[in-house]
Parts: sequence; structure tokens; C-alpha cells
Amino acid sequence: MHFNFHFLKFLCPELDKTFSGAEIVECFSQNKNELVIGCTKDGEDIFIRANLLPSISCLSFPDNFKRSKKNTVSLFPQIIGKKISKIEVVNFERAFIAYLDSGDKIVFKLHGTRSNILFYPKEEALPSLLFRNELRDDKNLLVSELSKNLHLDWNTFSSLEGNASKFLPTLGKIPREWLKNQGYIEAGLEEKWELMQELLDMLESPLYAIISDENEYLLSLLPEKEAIFKTSDPIKACNELFRYRVVIQSFEKEKHSWLKQLQEQQKRTKSYIQKTGERLEQLLHETPPSQVADVIMANLHAIEPNTEQIALFNFYSGKEEIFKLKVGQSPQKYAENLYRKSKNRKKEIEQLSQNLAEKEKLSLQTASWLEEIEGFNHYRSHRDFVNNNHLSPKSKEQEEQVPFKRFEIEGFEVLVGKSAKSNDDMLRNFAWKEDLWLHAKDVSGSHVLIKYRSGINFPKTVLERAAELAAYYSKNKNESLSPVMYTPAKFVRKVKGTPPGAV
Repeated sequence: MHFNFHFLKFLCPELDKTFSGAEIVECFSQNKNELVIGCTKDGEDIFIRANLLPSISCLSFPDNFKRSKKNTVSLFPQIIGKKISKIEVVNFERAFIAYLDSGDKIVFKLHGTRSNILFYPKEEALPSLLFRNELRDDKNLLVSELSKNLHLDWNTFSSLEGNASKFLPTLGKIPREWLKNQGYIEAGLEEKWELMQELLDMLESPLYAIISDENEYLLSLLPEKEAIFKTSDPIKACNELFRYRVVIQSFEKEKHSWLKQLQEQQKRTKSYIQKTGERLEQLLHETPPSQVADVIMANLHAIEPNTEQIALFNFYSGKEEIFKLKVGQSPQKYAENLYRKSKNRKKEIEQLSQNLAEKEKLSLQTASWLEEIEGFNHYRSHRDFVNNNHLSPKSKEQEEQVPFKRFEIEGFEVLVGKSAKSNDDMLRNFAWKEDLWLHAKDVSGSHVLIKYRSGINFPKTVLERAAELAAYYSKNKNESLSPVMYTPAKFVRKVKGTPPGAV
């Protein structure tokens, strides 16, 4: 209710006492959608700070404010040196006006996500300056059209059949919720009128309270049992709400974001540990292909050509077993393939064991981080934690220092060159001989590298996705079909004297 008429009608008289006669000495912005008007009165500095970000819009009136030396811009030069003669609320509207001694006006239009600050020169009906220029409709806003006259009597109420929104459109979320909780919707007309009168009485003698509602801090003018902060001073209420919405709410939002990010990471890590553990267990308990190959090689004399399966004595298990063979392939060749699979199996076991150890370590680290973040109560400790653990994302400057875009596909790192010169740089300094190189066929485009992972063959799905990237970052981007060639990076070389990107 901080941008609500029922609050502004109490706030504006207090602002009038504070700022009447004050000279405007500066007007600037150093944060997106935030305007600061600096004034001086009786040798003391006073400020109007309007934060019009849609998510955390609010006003504050600090006694001091340090302007940044950089990333700041001066605004509304026409008001500098002029004095505020009066601050007045607009009748039944979410707006107030600061009248200047020059006859000019500054209108604070507080319409939620469409809030704005407008400057009206003396005797001109339309504004000459807007703080938020993207709100183009405000260029045609007439001050005379802002004020409304509402008749809050029984005749009007009964003619509207007790429709609260039509009778008093300025109510806002919290008073409407109060009416709903009191059974307003189901009540008869006379009972509705009594509830409306009770609500208006509370709004006429408010005690300002800050409450928390679904991770958002709100100002209430109604009696609140679970208020975080209470005051009878509307300016103090504004300043405290600003602290909660801009400082505390931003911290809590970032804290929640990190908790969610780490919880999702922990979930993925535990899922990987479970699946990898099951796969490792399966590999460790199944018969190695090399043992089958040994039995086949020891019994070559007993195997007829084109045999599909045969009963042989397995000297590893000590009993006779059925062994399947591949039709059209000699037993020796089949055994050779089994030896190769066994070698790959050994590599896979080593790689999975290493990955599992790393993920278990990451899981313990993530659990520790989650516990630490849960205990943070202010932004500084949270910021130090993020910096000390190097969790901040790399800046754009750092990202631009590498000649490629980086993607991850099913655990494989995929690099895509940014330009012809970058393609050369990537191939020269970031490619290893076993990496897989891809490029759209017969057209210019980015070089793509799938980084090799020890002991793991490139899956078909990863190859296809990398081929999609090669086609997308080429002149075939808009074609329905794009051939892509690929080969190990060791077969790709730069010929001296050829243009950038040519290989």
C-alpha cells in the first residue's frame, strides 16, 4: 500500500513539512529506474529517492546520500536551483505533485510497473520531460485528468450493489484481502456496507506496518499481528520499507537463487552417483569379455565354421557352458573383438571409478555450501562466500578472451569457433589429436571440436548434436538439410599461406 492513495494522503502532509522551502541542488540517477533528488533546507541535506524498478518499487527520504563518482547521470536540469513550495497528494489517485516556486511541477505517478516521474513547465498542460521515456503514453498525460472525485455514500454503494472495486478503486490488495477474509463476498448489502465503513475507519487512523507476504515485503495500514516493523510516522515507514524491499529482499532473493542452484546441482550429482554406481557394480560383477575370448581361443580346433553357438568347457568357472559366436566372422576375429572390448571395459571401470570419486567429493562440498548459505543473514557474508569459493560466473571480458563458445552435451565439452581467425586459434591452441573435429561441408562456418574423454567413445547422440551446432554456425544455418564432415583433429592441419579458417 506504499503507492496507495490511502497512504499518500498521510505521507504528503509530512513531506510538505519536510521539503517545503527546500532548494533542489541536484537530480541524478546511478541505478536503473532510480531517481535521486537532492535538496538543502536550513543548511541540512535532504533527499527524495524514487526506486521505480517494477519488482521493488518504493520511495525513501534519507538524510544523506553519497553520489557515485562514476556510472551516474544528471537529469531534469530545469529544476536545479528552484525551491519546492508545496507537496500535495492527487485526490483518489496513486500520485502526488511537488510544486516549485517557479510555477513548474514535478509529478510522481506511482502506478506499479508503470510508475514514472514527469516534469511540467509553468502553465504547460503536457510534460516536457519523463524519467522513464519508454512509457510513451505519459507524454500525453494531463495533470488535470489525474484527480478523481468519488462519492463514498450509501446511495452510490447500493447503486453499485456493494461492488468494492467500483465503489473504491483505490483500496489495493491488502484491504481487499481483509474484506474477503471478513466474508464480504457472501455478505448481504447492508453487512457489506458495515464492513466497508469499518475498513474506511481503519484507513483513516492507520498504524503503518511492514509485513512479509510470499517472499515480498509490503506496507499495511491495517492492524497486523505479525508485523516486522511498526510506526506512526509515514516517512519512517517509507524508509524502512525501502530497506526491506531493496536491501533485504534483494539479499534474500539472491540467497534463495544460490540455494536453489546448489540444491539442483546436489540432486543431479546424487542421481549421477546412483546411476554410475549401478553401472560400475554391473561391470565389476559381469564376466570380462577377455575370459570368453580365452575359452574360444583355447578351443579353436573344436569350432566348426559358421557355428552360431557351442558348448565349451570354461576353465574359469570349471564347468561346461554355452558360448555364442558371430555368424560370418571367424572365431579368431570374434575373440580379437572381445579382447578389445575387455580393454575398453577396463578403461571404462577406471574412468567411472574416477568420476564417482569426484562426484562424491562434489556432493560433500555442495552439502557443506548449502549448510553455510542457510546460515547467512546479510549480504556481505554471502558475497564473501561466493567470492572465496570462486562461484561467480566469469565476466564477459574473461569469456571473450577465449576464441570459442563452450557447450556441454551429455558430459562432453563442445567448442565452437567464434570467427575465421578464432577457428585457427582454437585448432592451434585448444585442440588435442583425439578430439573430434566437425565442419559444415562445402560452406564457410565455425570449426567445432568435441573434446575427447579418456576411454569413452563418442556417442552418436553427441556427434549428431555437435553436427547441429556446426550446421547452425555456418552459411547453411537456414537450409533444411546441411551435410557435416567430421574426423579426428589429428587429421586436420593448417596450410601455410591459406586464409584464416581454411584447413
